[in-house]
Amino acid sequence: MLEISGYAFPNDVHVTWSLMIVMYPYITGFVAGSFIVTSLYHLFGRQEFKPVARLAMATSFAFLLVASLPLQLHLGQPQRGPSVMITPHFTSAMAGFGILYSFYLVVLLLEVWFVWRQEIIERAKRHRGLARTFYAVLALGTYDQSPEAVEIDHRAIQILAGIGLPAACMLHGYVGFIFGAIKANPWWSTPLMPVIFLLSAAVSGIALLVILYQVFARVGRRPVDAEAISALARWLWFFLILTITLELLELIVMAYERSESWLIISELITTRLEFSYVTVQMIVGGLIPFILLAVVVLMNRFLHERVRNTLSTVAAFLCLLQVFSMRWNIVIGGQLLSKSLRGLRSPYEPEAFGREGVLMAAALLIAPFVILWVFDRVLGIEEAEGEDGRGEAPGTETGSAPSPTA
Repeated sequence: MLEISGYAFPNDVHVTWSLMIVMYPYITGFVAGSFIVTSLYHLFGRQEFKPVARLAMATSFAFLLVASLPLQLHLGQPQRGPSVMITPHFTSAMAGFGILYSFYLVVLLLEVWFVWRQEIIERAKRHRGLARTFYAVLALGTYDQSPEAVEIDHRAIQILAGIGLPAACMLHGYVGFIFGAIKANPWWSTPLMPVIFLLSAAVSGIALLVILYQVFARVGRRPVDAEAISALARWLWFFLILTITLELLELIVMAYERSESWLIISELITTRLEFSYVTVQMIVGGLIPFILLAVVVLMNRFLHERVRNTLSTVAAFLCLLQVFSMRWNIVIGGQLLSKSLRGLRSPYEPEAFGREGVLMAAALLIAPFVILWVFDRVLGIEEAEGEDGRGEAPGTETGSAPSPTA
């Protein structure tokens, strides 16, 4: 039942940006966060991330393909959605998505091709018939596996990682800019909004990789690299500390200034968002994983590997919950405020069915994992034996592969 407290305008009773607008920044966060991990290896040479570098890149690619779907489902005329990518408007904040998305998609496609080029050539050699033709098309007609060609691949990967990292950060930081630039809403309008969105994206991306890497290792019956899990846990703890600190600083500044908007914001937090903000975002998704990760990082040498992996997995799952609740509290919470700053509407409850319902949101979350499965079947996410994870394959024979049509 709709309940309004205080004074509200008639058009304040509707939540226009629904669950799909919550899903959009949540999914794009995985894109940026995963790419940060793969860049730490390809660009900065952090060898501890070698076992998860290819998985991180494939994850970023899979979620990028789904990132625009929540917006398409939210649009009243979804067929007009692609226009934002082919007719850019450089003075529109909303149209900025099309520019950033298209640019990052091209960069990521190129980097994926260079990383998996040796694997594509090897599969073109092994297969026959249509499968061979398919891999020959993916190889783009080049079968050079000489050390010089491999070195060119390596340099191209580094250059593309250097371009892709700021592009991925801009892609998600722009989402925070969209909300931070809305001056009429004091819950959104803050310069810290893009930074918080970006840092929380790193949290969600790394947390997802902690879980995904162990799942892929178990399914493939491969040992879990303890150093990789420890490194992911350290970086996850680092970004979680920054995220929670900035979220608290943002709230403390509002409380300290005690502007006229703080009266209604404090009521919003203690009533409408008491469970989702205080309990889920700050305690369950913030404090508890902070403690678990502190144990993993500070007592790493004293913990059994299974205990360390279990604690890291639980903390990662809670971090995913924290980031989702943060997105929910920002997108939905900001719409519970009346423009009069003197009233609140009742909490938003999403519908179960429909194109903006809970089932559709669940389908959007499942879709990237289906893409990952197909990606693994087609190219193989696990690093091929003899490769160093950056496209180099020491010991490969010099020369060109036979023509795929031979």
